[in-house]
Amino acid sequence: MNCLIIFLSPTKYLRGIIRCVALLYYITICNNENANDKKSKMKRRTFLQQTSLLAGSIIITKDLFAKPKGPVYGHNGMQYRMDVKWGALNPAKHPVNDCHEMVEDKKDRIILLTNETKNNVIVYTKSGKLLDTWGHQFPGAHGLTLHNENGEDFLYITDITLHQVYKTTIDGKLLMTIDYPAETGVYKKKEEFVPTETTVLDNGDFYIADGYGAQYVMQYDANGKLKNFFGGRGDGTEHLDNAHGILVDKRQDPHTLLVTDRTRNCFKRFSMDGKLIEVIALPGACVCRPVIHGDHLYAAVLRSPDMNAEKSGFVTILDKNNKVVSNIGGTEPIYKDGKLQPMAQAEKIFIHPHDVCVDDDKNLYVAQWASGKVYPYKFTRV
Repeated sequence: MNCLIIFLSPTKYLRGIIRCVALLYYITICNNENANDKKSKMKRRTFLQQTSLLAGSIIITKDLFAKPKGPVYGHNGMQYRMDVKWGALNPAKHPVNDCHEMVEDKKDRIILLTNETKNNVIVYTKSGKLLDTWGHQFPGAHGLTLHNENGEDFLYITDITLHQVYKTTIDGKLLMTIDYPAETGVYKKKEEFVPTETTVLDNGDFYIADGYGAQYVMQYDANGKLKNFFGGRGDGTEHLDNAHGILVDKRQDPHTLLVTDRTRNCFKRFSMDGKLIEVIALPGACVCRPVIHGDHLYAAVLRSPDMNAEKSGFVTILDKNNKVVSNIGGTEPIYKDGKLQPMAQAEKIFIHPHDVCVDDDKNLYVAQWASGKVYPYKFTRV
């Protein structure tokens, strides 16, 4: 006799096996002329007991096959489940104020920067376990960039209160301090320099985005000597307004710089020496810094559709052609005649997302600014 099992789910598959075996046994004993003798009854009793145990084990272990519960956020195959408790700690021992930015180091640790001077830096495992804390000297801690030099990780930290940029070891030893760039001739005092972000080249050169100050981008050599500057506040497309983030885009040759122009809802692509190449329009999205992992670009959207709309953030994801493919907590991206239509918050899962960290498993970690001192959320790829 043939027995057909339809593979609908692991649990239904196992139940099908039990039913098929039971049916075969029943047919066998019905055709056995001696099925009612004592020996056959004992065999039947043993079989039924074993079958019951197997069925019970399916019930007990069915949760092992169950999919994670909870809503799924995002679009077009870039979808995630949210864990709001991932980074939660005891605020009496390890408080946060604004959770500004996050990076993953070579040891697969997730590093958070907050402007809480009891512990400016909080180090987690990818499962959310606390590993370490350090830093008490950064009241305006804002930008966090990780750079690997000859196999060793280093951090670049911007402070918008102290008007400085710092290079440190991975455990917080201060190696270099950058003050306001008076040598440019455009900065008369340190208060005009309010650096929000850095990005570092393979040769050690680094760029600083003055996103809350005069809106210039400065290029330095590895020793901290100014080499060039460009941008600045102005009305032309080559100028910037809220140059909040900066990143070297290595997805194509030649490499270029992506700079945030947050109030204008876009990223701007510049050559490495500061010549404007392209404007990547993101209507309705007041984006923070760009983050690249693989072919995709990720960014927290602080507010939408403009900076006046409080508690309206989401996370946006662009493909290698810089087309929006998914919005976590936002409206589905729609293009008409090749033009992206205005985006907005669609689900109230964020208040003011400020940064996205992407780990090697393509899971996301989102830090938030002015959001009730919440710890970072994790979004697991599905």
